[in-house]
Amino acid sequence: MTDYDPPQTPLVVLHEDHEVLIVDKPAGLLSVPGKGAALADCLMARVQAAYPQALLVHRLDRDTSGVMVFALTPHAQRHLGLQFEKRQTRKIYLARVAGRIELKTGTVDLPLIVDWPNRPLQKVDHDAGKEAITDWRVLKRSDDESRVQLFPKTGRSHQLRVHMLASGHPILGDPLYAPETAARYSRMMLHAQELRFRHPDGGKGVRFRSPAPF
Repeated sequence: MTDYDPPQTPLVVLHEDHEVLIVDKPAGLLSVPGKGAALADCLMARVQAAYPQALLVHRLDRDTSGVMVFALTPHAQRHLGLQFEKRQTRKIYLARVAGRIELKTGTVDLPLIVDWPNRPLQKVDHDAGKEAITDWRVLKRSDDESRVQLFPKTGRSHQLRVHMLASGHPILGDPLYAPETAARYSRMMLHAQELRFRHPDGGKGVRFRSPAPF
């Protein structure tokens, strides 16, 4: 992992009410603290500085930007946690990937497991891996790059990054899985564009979006 130098940008709140807080996470910022004082700065700490009652529901990778939901009550944390656990949320990501993808849509269905000697890297393992499924759709393509929407059906660690690598189209700027591209890009080209879930107060379906910054 490269030296940790998180962006010092103000907290961007997309929505808040009595149960949930929706924020736009910047790329390069940890969702939760790492080990040691050098990795203490994170989105969770910044959110709790402004909303001391905020509780963690899910995470995004350090180098991924986009929509994250925090609970503002224990009830909301339980309600949302179950939705993530039961795969009842809908997540849409935007990515720029290497190479031209000729097909318009497709699915990557490859089981994943932690690559222990090289952790935190993950890898495909057909024998011991856990089910991981990602649908994808091409929005735009050129000779050397494709712009895609990714729809994870499961929530494995690094799932989108490993699935795109395994399909032959790694995410551009990814320091772990496509380090040869990282020097050419200011960040990893992966953004959590949309999150849908049932609101903890009443169960109504809600949707929150953040336009991709690339």
